[in-house]
Amino acid sequence: MSAFSESLVPESEVISAARSRGEELGIANPPRLTAALTRFLVELIGGSSIVEVGTGTGVGGLYLLDLPEVNLTSIDAEMAQAKAARRAFEDAGIPATRYRLITGTTKEVIGKLADESYDIFIMRQTSESKDSDYLVDALDQIHRSLRPGGLVILDGILGGGKVADPTQRDDLSLSRREAIRAIRSGSKWRPLLLPLDEGVMVAIKVSHDDSRDDR
Repeated sequence: MSAFSESLVPESEVISAARSRGEELGIANPPRLTAALTRFLVELIGGSSIVEVGTGTGVGGLYLLDLPEVNLTSIDAEMAQAKAARRAFEDAGIPATRYRLITGTTKEVIGKLADESYDIFIMRQTSESKDSDYLVDALDQIHRSLRPGGLVILDGILGGGKVADPTQRDDLSLSRREAIRAIRSGSKWRPLLLPLDEGVMVAIKVSHDDSRDDR
């Protein structure tokens, strides 16, 4: 089923080249179906202002910037990712005015983003992901920076199945479980968890009016 589904979303030569560079360098990029789902959701809600944590070699960004109305802020702690992504975007002929590549720790960078200014926030795996508090701490800042009705997308949240196995007690699995628990509890988010690729969680930021109605 996966192969058949992937055949409906062929990748351009530029995306294939960026994905190959990631494999050569050991840099993670989103699987094809996850990247296609993310682009679909952006187009579905008419999103234009997107934040991506985990730049990779630009594969995820290329999917998003294929939509002409999208402006992307991509964050990664590693300079090599920013350089690789810039090369991919330049190869695709994407104007530099449509994207920002920021190198820095996620905690520092997202804490400076403006309130309620972004349509979609994408969290991918980065070198910081093994910090047990990383995802949960980031969610508060993500909620603040998203507009009401905006989406957060957690790419790889199920760790390919490890998170669903209670015997897996490594820091990364524990962090991901805690993030899922944080989104499911309370009234800030309306979530959906999908067993796609490594696992994808999508959650809508609930407006204050909607959260009052849910009580």
